[in-house]
Amino acid sequence: MVADQIELPKLLQSKSYLKIVGILYLSEVTNTQLSSDNVEKILKANHIFNNIVLTLKPRVIKVSPKSDMSIVWIDIWNTQNGSKAKIIINRRFNVSSFIATVRGANMNFGVPLCKNCWK
Repeated sequence: MVADQIELPKLLQSKSYLKIVGILYLSEVTNTQLSSDNVEKILKANHIFNNIVLTLKPRVIKVSPKSDMSIVWIDIWNTQNGSKAKIIINRRFNVSSFIATVRGANMNFGVPLCKNCWK
């Protein structure tokens, strides 16, 4: 007798919006700008993001024209009760010689713009 495969119900998912502060905008070694692909590599290399799935590519914004730091906005798939986001919010991790921090954020519609240069 062959048992029929029963598809188990999947948990409802929601999105959580986070930002990461404390990452250099320009690489110390190559002097290139931080890109979405670089951020994805950084997240994959860090153990606190093991069970985290991004909904979109990360968005990188320079903090200000005179600053060398960036803010990285990430949207993740989360459970309805927000357990995945709760685990990583306020966690810190190393990026090169800097310590980055994950913060909660509000939903951001559209393309993020710098309030200094409007780019």
